[in-house]
Amino acid sequence: MTTTTPPLIAAPEPQPTGRRLRAAQRAQEAKTKLSSPWASLIAVVIAVLWTIPTIGLLINSVRSEPGPSSSGWWRLFGSDGVGNVIHFSFTNYSRAWTGNGTGNPMSGFILNTFVVTLPAVFIPVTLALLAAYAFAWIDFKGKNFLFVAIFALQIVPIQVALLPLLTMYSNFGLTSSFWSIWLSHTIFGLPLAIFLLHNFMSEIPGSLVEAARVDGAGHVKIFLRVLLPLLVPAIAAFSIFQFLWVWNDLLVSLTFAGPNTTPITRGIQGLTTQFASAANVLPAAAIIAMLIPLAVFLSLQRFFVRGLLAGSVKG
Repeated sequence: MTTTTPPLIAAPEPQPTGRRLRAAQRAQEAKTKLSSPWASLIAVVIAVLWTIPTIGLLINSVRSEPGPSSSGWWRLFGSDGVGNVIHFSFTNYSRAWTGNGTGNPMSGFILNTFVVTLPAVFIPVTLALLAAYAFAWIDFKGKNFLFVAIFALQIVPIQVALLPLLTMYSNFGLTSSFWSIWLSHTIFGLPLAIFLLHNFMSEIPGSLVEAARVDGAGHVKIFLRVLLPLLVPAIAAFSIFQFLWVWNDLLVSLTFAGPNTTPITRGIQGLTTQFASAANVLPAAAIIAMLIPLAVFLSLQRFFVRGLLAGSVKG
């Protein structure tokens, strides 16, 4: 006598309710609105308007002297309106690269910028990863209050902290050194880094962490072997954001950088000599300074979008 096993009926998947249902509905509504033709048209218009200054900068970078100082960039051909014939050449780029007669070539500024930018990205990412793990997976007294306090630090203007930091650095002998710039960018970047990485880390299923704990893994192994490989999009997103911020920063470099630690933004400002405005050289120098961050962003932009959207529709 044989018996047959009745077929197993799969249990229906639980439907979201409450806050999760409302979050799912808002996400679906946002997706519908953002995928409409009108939204696409508005995005194209904004992109074109946002690109116009860069186009003008590129045109001025190849105009001959007096060029930008005598007329607007939209005068591409013929006369500039005051009797000067417009010519195009790449002489401005060579003058910008060699320092425009100031004796300070841009190659040295670019090297200093790399020395400033890479540690200013690595240090806050490392500290923020450790802090985000503690806020997401370790229970301790006052955790919520401390997290809100750290996130609230983003509203503090950078300008308010410059003078106290400069005084503190002078007391420790760090003035005009790379350490003063690294520490400043780390301080200003940590609140956003902790918030972004915490949102991404808290979305990881808790079952993965619990399974690792059952297998005897401690916090170090859970962080390095379970969570860290899953955090690549969030790490890349903040790293790109921090890289662009530090590379293009002028305020911090003007405050803390010295003659031997001058980054490219302050170096471009120094291309203006006493007897010439260098209006035709500055656009070329700015275009040169844009090439590296533009290449970084274009190569990693998919991680940037994924990381910024982490936690945006969490229930």
